[in-house]
Amino acid sequence: MPDKPSEGRPADEYDAAELSIGQLVSEASGGMSRLVRLELEMAKLELARDAKQVGKGSGLFVAAAVFLHLVLVLGSITLGFLFYEVVGLSATLSFLIVTVIYLVVAAILIGVGVLHLRKIRGLEGFGATMADTVALFDRDRPAAGR
Repeated sequence: MPDKPSEGRPADEYDAAELSIGQLVSEASGGMSRLVRLELEMAKLELARDAKQVGKGSGLFVAAAVFLHLVLVLGSITLGFLFYEVVGLSATLSFLIVTVIYLVVAAILIGVGVLHLRKIRGLEGFGATMADTVALFDRDRPAAGR
């Protein structure tokens, strides 16, 4: 059995009064080190589990997107034939109208997307805190080191 409690010895097998301050500090730091290692290991396991779920969910979204794309293509053909047969336009003009409709929708989506991207302000908070941190470290340096 290990000699140190942080290495696995139960707490009731040693008397803290018999240990020096240095030994107690060493014991506490060893315990903290082990705790941090175990917390990191648990985080890795949880992250791996979540990554698998994200992968499965993403795969299902991709499959749904493929089917929705097929629906869009078939709907476009149906709309083109609708203009051709019901409205009585030529086949070329019918499918050209469907194409123009999609171009207008795409232009609107691009415009809205550009407006949203222009609202991005970057890492303002991060930049400010990093500037403060750098300034703090610069203050701590001796004048000869600058």
